[in-house]
This record gives sequence, structure tokens and C-alpha cells, in this order.
Amino acid sequence: MRKIIFVALLLLTLAAYGQSKSSDSQKPNIIFILVDDLGYGDVGVFNQNARKAKHDPAVPYLITPSLDRMAASGAVFTQQYANAPVCASSRSSFLTGVTQGNAVVRDNQFDKALEDNYTIANTLKQSGYATVAIGKWGLQGTVAPWPAHPMKRGFDYYFGYMRHSDGHEHYPKEGPYRKPKEVYDAYKNVANDLDKCYTGDLWTAKAKQWIIAHSKQKGAEPFFMYLAYDTPHATIELPTQEYPKGAGLNGGVQWLGTPGKMINTATGTIDSWQHPLFRNATYPDKATGTTKPWKDVDKRYATVVQRLDQEIGDVLQLLKDLKIDQHTLVVFSSDNGPSQESYLKEPYTPQFFDGYGPFDGIKRDLWEGGSRMPVIAQWPGKIMPGKTITLPSLLSDWMPTFLEVAGATAPARTDGVSLLPALTGKGKQQPTTVYSEYYFEGRTPKYPEFEKDHAGRIMNQMQMIRMGDWVGVRYDIKKHADDFEIYNVINDPKEKENQAARMPALQQKMKEKVLQLRSANASAPRPYDEELVPPVASVPVKGIRWAIYKDAATWVPETDAMQPVKTGNIKQPDLSVAKGSPATIVTFKGMINVPADGAYTFYLSTNGKAFFRLHEIPLIDADYQYKSGEERSGKVLLKAGLHPFALSVKQGAEAPDLQLLWSSDHFEKKVMAPKDFY
Repeated sequence: MRKIIFVALLLLTLAAYGQSKSSDSQKPNIIFILVDDLGYGDVGVFNQNARKAKHDPAVPYLITPSLDRMAASGAVFTQQYANAPVCASSRSSFLTGVTQGNAVVRDNQFDKALEDNYTIANTLKQSGYATVAIGKWGLQGTVAPWPAHPMKRGFDYYFGYMRHSDGHEHYPKEGPYRKPKEVYDAYKNVANDLDKCYTGDLWTAKAKQWIIAHSKQKGAEPFFMYLAYDTPHATIELPTQEYPKGAGLNGGVQWLGTPGKMINTATGTIDSWQHPLFRNATYPDKATGTTKPWKDVDKRYATVVQRLDQEIGDVLQLLKDLKIDQHTLVVFSSDNGPSQESYLKEPYTPQFFDGYGPFDGIKRDLWEGGSRMPVIAQWPGKIMPGKTITLPSLLSDWMPTFLEVAGATAPARTDGVSLLPALTGKGKQQPTTVYSEYYFEGRTPKYPEFEKDHAGRIMNQMQMIRMGDWVGVRYDIKKHADDFEIYNVINDPKEKENQAARMPALQQKMKEKVLQLRSANASAPRPYDEELVPPVASVPVKGIRWAIYKDAATWVPETDAMQPVKTGNIKQPDLSVAKGSPATIVTFKGMINVPADGAYTFYLSTNGKAFFRLHEIPLIDADYQYKSGEERSGKVLLKAGLHPFALSVKQGAEAPDLQLLWSSDHFEKKVMAPKDFY
């Protein structure tokens, strides 16, 4: 009997192990949930639960139980930043994996077309994923049929608000403030069928319907879903009714698909239902010594945030019901800090709920409150429950992260790094560069709880860079010589004490670094666009280091985290180093010796594909839609001295060919020779 039991247990163990191995070899689903204008301090685990724990009627609080449960079963990022403090540019950087220093969509360029290049969608699609976007887009270009429609940027299917301004209101058909609004089902506007459809419920119901259909029809095919809510942004409109009982497959909001009653909450009166927890809420007014009801706008905001939490919980429950939760990575974030907009007669302020948490600043600020995001990641069996990740990072890091999850490398064009080692505790985590730049003609709000030096601060040209625990911030920049204010945001999250006066070396390093990692964009001019990029102060190794790699992607990969097949040194880039090797990727890293200050243009052509960076500046993209043999170029302003470069080449089927030339104010166009390198 003991032998029989032992054999039975052994067989069960082997079966479980085999199942685990099979499960591990299958690519997981990925869902990225992005909400609009929700502050770091608006989420329970980041701030609101601590307010609730005070049991003080004078300290109102929001409730987000679904997000709290997600955090308890996964990880929270306490130091992840939005790439920009406003939605369009923040979302563009997330989708393309580049910082605002190199993005095409910057500042307040709402509805500008997302560039036709590698995106989080088309790269995952090439990696075997079905891709779907639901909700707010706002990056389509200004003229129909929309040159940058999501389905032209790598998504197999799209359902949502195309135009940015439509997302200011949350009833596509009836809303009284902005008409007409359009909701696109692929390329067809279906807004006229969406009677009484509150968008938070609508996007959730559609997301659930798509996941259910995909699981039934293509269950073995992994999917990537970009679920982009437009709440609690802009008009703080209420839903029509309470949330339907239950959640997931048989409860919560459901897609009915009938014009005029597209979802099961398309009943009742629009903009009418307040959550009973907040409907009669009061607080003690210290100024008058009386008890006052919450303002209507605060009841609305609390209801909308709680509704958003229920909608997210509904999707998470569906994953469990379909038994795919163990095989799905879900990431939640906001796109920027909390807003003081309500689009109603009664204004809203995030002061009431402390939406900026322990920081100063709101939406459009580069103070921490405008940029620090409430990020949560859940992946059962892969992410340790209750984990806190303090790694400084950006939303643009999710593109390389998701690609590594999918078993692929990120394109060399991406500025971010994979966060998978930080999530799973396996592998070496690469550091990322946290950087942002933004322009807005406004001021930081004059909230009394903000530092006096921050409240009412003129914005205009702003810039932020983080190095270790230190953040450098500049507001109302007039010239590059303007100093950064420098704060230790770990010990001083409100950025009270400017340490710049005692840190001249870090000041200089920040001023140099921001020129070495960005590229100018004529549509978003900066006061430092015409500055010469400074050289490096020290050089650890002479010569050019080459390495060859194997990679199956169709793009030129970022190789920093890859293991090379072979390495060596050479005097100038030459693809012959890979002769006889089955590896197809060759990288060259070294220093270019710039003889004098001035403007320099570099030229590159190859019969494969290539990507060329100077410092961290993406200077020549000869990768995406590159034609063999075509010459591409990039111009940059450089100070005399040594400048690091990285050139990656994906060899074609023909005999390898690479041409690298340069010209300047000081010499005509010529081939780069060994003497031009250090």
C-alpha cells in the first residue's frame, strides 16, 4: 500500500511539474490598464487607506478595494513616473517606449499622429500576440480616416474614443457639454447606438466581451490588451445606476450588443447615481465649528473613483472565471497626476482627498505630485504577493518589459529597460534614465499645503531628471545655464530642501546629462535646443568594442541586457568581425573624436538594418521601414572631445555592407576613418 501511495504521489508530482513546465513555456497574456488623471494619492494602498485609518471625519477618504486586493496579490511601484504630466504625451511615450526627450508627440499636442514606428502593439503582434486597444486614444492625427488609427499602429482591433476632446465627457451620445462625440468600432463610428452608455462601464463591458470571445476562439494565442479609461478625467459625470451585482463572467457589467441598449447599465438617468457611502457624507468645518455636507463635486469624484475600481475588479474577476488569471500579467497605472478640473459649474480640487499624496504638484507639474504614478502589477506565481518595488522607472519601460515577457528583445530605438527582473526577482535589473520635459503656460496651484516656493510657481518650460535618489527640477527655463533645483526625493518627498548649493558637481552632471539623452523637435522648441552636447570627461577603454549576438526579431534589438556570442576590439566599425558566424546582430561601441565645436552630420547606409546612438541620443534610425542601401542621416551639435557611440547592425542575407560617414562646418562629407575614433 505504501509503495502504491508513493508511486501515485510521484506520478501526481511529475504531472504537476509537466503542467508547470508547459504553462511556463506558453507566453502569458498581458493587460495594461491606464486610467486618466488619477493621482498617486487617490489609491487606497498608496494613501487613502492611511487616511481611512485615522477614523477622523475631518479626513475624507476614497475607497479602492479591487486595486488594494490587486496590490496585496502582486507588487506596487512606489517610484514609477509618467513620461509627461499630461495625457497625450504620456501615452505616446508608453506606446513607443521612448522618453519625452525623443518622442514625436510632446507637450500638449493632443490628437497629433503617433509616429509610424515600432510600438508596443506591432512588436508584440510580431511576437505572436493578438493585440487590442479599448478606450481613449487621442493620438490619431486630426483628419479622418485617421493616419494613426490604433489599427494602423499594430492593434488588431480597436473600440473607443478616437479624439482627445471626446474623452472629456463620459456619455458618447447624450452628454450635454461636447457634441458630437464619436466612438469607433474599428473604423466605424457607432456612437449613435450608445444610448445611456457611461464610458467606464462601456469600455469594461467591451473588454470583457473581447476577452471571452478570444478565450473561446483562440485560447492558445496570447493577447495584449491596452485598456485606456477616460475617467476620472475632465467632466466628473456620474453613472446611470449602481454597479450590477457580482463580477466577471456572469456578473458585473455585460455587453449586450443591441443598439440602444449596448450594455446592461444603459438604463436609468444619465449622470445621476451617487454611491451611498458618499451621498450623505459630511465633515466638520473648523472655520465655523459646524458640520457640513461634502460638496457635490467631491461626492461625484469619490463615486467615479469607486466605480473605476469596481470596473477593474470586474475584469480581474473575469480572468479568474476563465481560469486565465494565473497566466496573465496585469499592470495598472494612471497617465499623470491628479487634476483640479471638473468641467462643471462647481470646480474640483484634489486637496479634499489629498490626491497628490505626500508630494507637491498636480497634473502638468514636474514636481513629484504631477509625475509619480500609482502603479500596481499582478502576475500570480511570478510576482511575490505584497511586493514593493522602489526602483525609479518610467511608463516607457513597460514596452521592453512586455517584450521580454513575450520572449522577445526590445527595438534599439526604445529608451527604456525591462522591469522583469524587478518584478520577478530573477536576473539582473538594468537601471533606467528617468527624464521628462514639458511646456505649459500656467502655474502650480497655490494650495496652502504646498511649499511656499512651489505654490503659484510659473511653469512655462520645465525639465526633470532623476539620478539615484536625487531629482533635478527646472521651471520657467530661460537658458541652459539656469540651475536645477536638486532634491533627495527619498528623504524629502515634498521637495522642501533644495540641495543645489552644496552639490555643484551633481548640478554640472545633470546639465550635461540632459543634453546627452535628448533630441530637439521643431514642434516643441526648448531653450536648450541649440546647446552643444558636451563630451565625456573620462574614457575607461581605448578602441571600439564589438560584439555579435543571435536574435530572432525582425528589428534591430537593444543588446545591453543580451549575452554576446563573441566579442573583440577593432579600430573602426567593420562587419567582417561576424564572418562565418550564424549570429546576425553586430554592435560597435566606442568613442568618436570630435576635433572642434560645431554641427556634425552623420550618414549611414547598410544592406541590412541599423541603429546609431551618440551618447543616449537616437541619431540615425535605419531600422523601421528601412530600404536596403538607403542613406539616412542625423545632425547634432557637439563640443570638441570624446563622444560615446553605439552602432547596432542587423545583417541582411547578402554579403554584409556598412557605410558610416560624417561632415561638419570644418570638413566635407567623408568616410569615418580609424583616426576619427579613440
